[in-house]
Amino acid sequence: MKKFNPNEYIAHLSIDCVVFGYQNNELNVLISKFRFGEGSWSLPGGYILKTEGIDKAAKRILRQRTGLAHIYLEQFHVFGDENRIIRSANRPIVREDLRQFGQGRFDEEAIDWITSRFVCIGFYALVDIAKVNPQPGEFDEYLEWRNLNDIPQMIHDHSEILTMAIETLRQNLDQKLIGFNLLPETFTMREVQQLYEAVYDRSFPINNFQKKILDLNVLERLHKRYTGAANTAPYLYRFRK
Repeated sequence: MKKFNPNEYIAHLSIDCVVFGYQNNELNVLISKFRFGEGSWSLPGGYILKTEGIDKAAKRILRQRTGLAHIYLEQFHVFGDENRIIRSANRPIVREDLRQFGQGRFDEEAIDWITSRFVCIGFYALVDIAKVNPQPGEFDEYLEWRNLNDIPQMIHDHSEILTMAIETLRQNLDQKLIGFNLLPETFTMREVQQLYEAVYDRSFPINNFQKKILDLNVLERLHKRYTGAANTAPYLYRFRK
């Protein structure tokens, strides 16, 4: 196994990604079972090579974890509290785990580098869950989707990062029309409403919501979705290109 070389990366700067997916009327986030220390949970992340820009690094990290090359990805905040690593990491345990990992993959210089203070650049991504093939990184035991109401305690300030990502998603849902990245190519108005209700964690009046969305003039109405049921078949829509 190749020895980890800290000199390949920008020092004290990392990326953590909040990957949102929507399924069964629920907003989910992709989280990682952290391999080292006490086996806590974390957001998928990584380091920035000296040969790449920040956005390129984020796309590389997400491609490695999801298998997707073209997804909606946006930087939303920088997390730089002076105690963001120290306050939650059991560093002696992590250091010992790193020493035993991968037949000398990490020497003492690398361990010092990994367990030092990092400023984190936060990104959030919107993906089609059905297209994601979660792949654990070097520091992950495994990755899994969790509903927002079922998030375990996470390392460092990752809970704070997730909370701010949710707030940013809500702010941008209308302004940037990004919510449609979480839906299939065609959808009903009811499915749009269910997505909004999952993101905002509250219900919306049907008539007011439909008028609001149609007034945005961003949807193209297609044919009806016939299911054979006795009720009126709903129209299908797609995002206007």
